Amino acid sequence: MSPIRAGFLVACLLVTTCSPAAAKPGPSADEVADARQEVRQRTKELGTAAARLAAAQARLDTLAAAAERQVEAYNGEKVRLARAEQTHRDALARMAAAEQRVMGAQADVAEIAAQTYGGFDVRSPILGMIGNDDFLHRVSVLQQMGGERGLILDRSRDMRTVATILREHAEQAFRDQQEAARRAEAAKLAAEKAVAEQQRETRQLVTVKRGLESELDSARSQAERLARARQAALERSTYARYSLATGSSRGDAAANWALSQLGKPYVWAADGPSSYDCSGLTMRAWERAGIRLDHWTGTQWTSGPHVPISQLRRGDLLFFGYVSSDPGTIHHVGMYIGKGLMVHAPQTGDVVRVASMWRRDLVGATRPAG
Repeated sequence: MSPIRAGFLVACLLVTTCSPAAAKPGPSADEVADARQEVRQRTKELGTAAARLAAAQARLDTLAAAAERQVEAYNGEKVRLARAEQTHRDALARMAAAEQRVMGAQADVAEIAAQTYGGFDVRSPILGMIGNDDFLHRVSVLQQMGGERGLILDRSRDMRTVATILREHAEQAFRDQQEAARRAEAAKLAAEKAVAEQQRETRQLVTVKRGLESELDSARSQAERLARARQAALERSTYARYSLATGSSRGDAAANWALSQLGKPYVWAADGPSSYDCSGLTMRAWERAGIRLDHWTGTQWTSGPHVPISQLRRGDLLFFGYVSSDPGTIHHVGMYIGKGLMVHAPQTGDVVRVASMWRRDLVGATRPAG
């Protein structure tokens, strides 16, 4: 085999082995644009639904207030109906009393008539009186008693007439109040029905709005996922040359493998194969290089000699803490790939990506040793 052909095969082997992820294309710019357009469309639909829901809620509030007024009007009519019923009962009681008085007066008059015209002998002694003078006095007393009973009878009849009028008025008022109560109840029921229908419409709009919110969240997640995946693909393309950079053989293997994971999501406490957190990614990368690390920045920091920043090699671990002079504050780790860059799993909502190593919280570096 010629030297040129052999060199070509070695180069192909290196590219294939060191950056397998670079061969996988990411989403196109059009796909990302379409996903973002979908987000805008869903946002517009959600805005429309929110406006409709607000209008429906306003209608519901208006109808509920109207229903409350109708309910209170109905309550008022019920109170007035109860009073009309009591007035009617009182009128009937007065009517009954008047009837009793009329019947009593009629009985007295009937008794006088019976005594006067029914064979009563005015010559017989009454009231302990005797003689002719007594007789004349008896006739006068009976006539006076009859006149008084007639007046009583007339007054009783007048009272009965008044009681009858009052009863008729009370009965009419009661009937009118019953009709008013029926109208009030019908208005109340109509108002309650309108409120119930508006409540159903409002609930339906709430359901629609929630569905659109869910669709918008999905569209946003999809757009963000595609954007991250495209960015990762661009990074793989841009930084593929770092897979062929020189360094320790194990460090190169670890760095190359870590770069093959670009675009995979950050998940807390994950260590692959589909997602990672920061120390999970570096643990798996160095595992591919034959060195076992713990899934913890604390022991990864002490997994080998600390190296000056000026002497970094590919695969070295970069540590970040709240206080740059205190490794005990370490909270993040990345892997150096050359040219001031690192590959790392940043945080929740992000993906494995290439980034600058130059951060204010850079603590130092470690070169894992077997």
